[in-house]
Amino acid sequence: MHEVLIDGETLTIENIVKVARENAKVVIPEKVKKRIRKSREVLENLIKKGQVIYGVNTGFGALSNVTIPSQFLKQLQVNLIRSHSAGVGESLSTDVVRALMLLRANTLAKGYSGVRLETLEAIVEMLNKGVHPMIPSKGSVGASGDLAPLSHMVLVLIGEGKAEYKGEIMSGREAMKKAGIKPVELEVKEGIALNNGTQLMSAIAALTVHDAENLIKTAEITAALTLEALLGVYDAFDEKIQKVRPHKGQATTAENIRALVDGSQLVQTGAQAMEKLHHPHDAYSLRCTPQVLGAARDAIEYARKVVEIEINSATDNPLVFPEEAMCLSGGNFHGQPISLAMDFLGIALAMVGNISERRITRLMDERLNNGLPAFLIPPEAKKGVSSGLMTVQYTAAALASENKILAHPACVDSIPTSANFEDFVSMGVAAAQKARQILENTQYIVAIELLCAAQAIEYRGAEKLGRGTKKAYEAVREKVSVLKEDRVLSEDIEKIKSLVESGEIVKVSLN
Repeated sequence: MHEVLIDGETLTIENIVKVARENAKVVIPEKVKKRIRKSREVLENLIKKGQVIYGVNTGFGALSNVTIPSQFLKQLQVNLIRSHSAGVGESLSTDVVRALMLLRANTLAKGYSGVRLETLEAIVEMLNKGVHPMIPSKGSVGASGDLAPLSHMVLVLIGEGKAEYKGEIMSGREAMKKAGIKPVELEVKEGIALNNGTQLMSAIAALTVHDAENLIKTAEITAALTLEALLGVYDAFDEKIQKVRPHKGQATTAENIRALVDGSQLVQTGAQAMEKLHHPHDAYSLRCTPQVLGAARDAIEYARKVVEIEINSATDNPLVFPEEAMCLSGGNFHGQPISLAMDFLGIALAMVGNISERRITRLMDERLNNGLPAFLIPPEAKKGVSSGLMTVQYTAAALASENKILAHPACVDSIPTSANFEDFVSMGVAAAQKARQILENTQYIVAIELLCAAQAIEYRGAEKLGRGTKKAYEAVREKVSVLKEDRVLSEDIEKIKSLVESGEIVKVSLN
């Protein structure tokens, strides 16, 4: 089994996917164990000296001016977790929960949180044995981090709340008992070290970035197949054009499409198009594919860089600095970097869906599709009696329109909490969740384009396709048969969407 080491420094998005979706084993290196012990020792010494430390011997938020007597310090941490377990809505998916737990463990492994080693070990044991807290999806404003979701995670750690174990939902205490894990009794500072940070927004962000990278490649493959179905002009993808506007994403997209249609007998030069179709170049939804999808590529790359920094950061508060033997209170829990990046990513993915829907429309419209039948109605079916693929464009239009609403940025919003003490928040979870929904909507739109492009190719001849696009076409045909008469289409869309989501289209076409 693949192992993922957590050291607070080197975790990757690929590691997160392996743990979240493939149940890879999580391991704590010996150097981390030493680091954790040292951090805890420094914290305990500061407390013994009587130093006032926020959230350790004071109240929280607007109650930070209240000093807590020593006999209540442990109860303070338990009460924090219980009182902040105020999330609502549907539970998070298992992959997001596992990613969240891994990220919480990784930030503790940095050695700035002051927790005991056994607390970190218990979280890792929960991951490795498959104890998954039931965490409501709503309730975080993204500062002081993802308090409610993380508190629901910690409830199970201390033997409370609810969890999923081996496919069954049960009490947290029962799940821990069945898995053979001893619940943690929180000590000084451990509650605030566990529920203060950006792990939910970062978990969703990491998985979304991974899936977005797969989606943008799939969108390029789909665009190439549509280019051939519409007898598109090849000139726009020439390397010389990209070199004089050297955006990295644009060059990559153009290069990929050139490779995909290599050997195609369907694409043509501008001179050929002028002679046969009486226009020297295509509509923007085809001609500007490198510029549009390339810009989305660059946005995804930016999001990856932000997420990679965040998943290896100390984001709780206060932070213990062992070398200096001090504890400082700051704002690393604030989710603005993730919020902004996820809004940007969501906008980019909405754009990918928008241009895909425009290509779908061209495939449907007999005035624009260069000789294909209206709505790609099969020749053996009667036009009017049969509607062909007409209404799949409606679905794509609905999804694209929903994406436009979801693309409104969350990061520019803020609503004060804790009696205006926490007066500027990030809405990072909202941004990440919106990006995730836009991603899924766009996966469906691209799947619909694949369905339509493959049907259009039936009229052009699959044997004329390029090397890469032919493989994509064949992958679609393995899942969905040629449309010969009207049938229920939602099942076809779902089958192709599973191809898009799994990365199978990319695997067979670009590799």
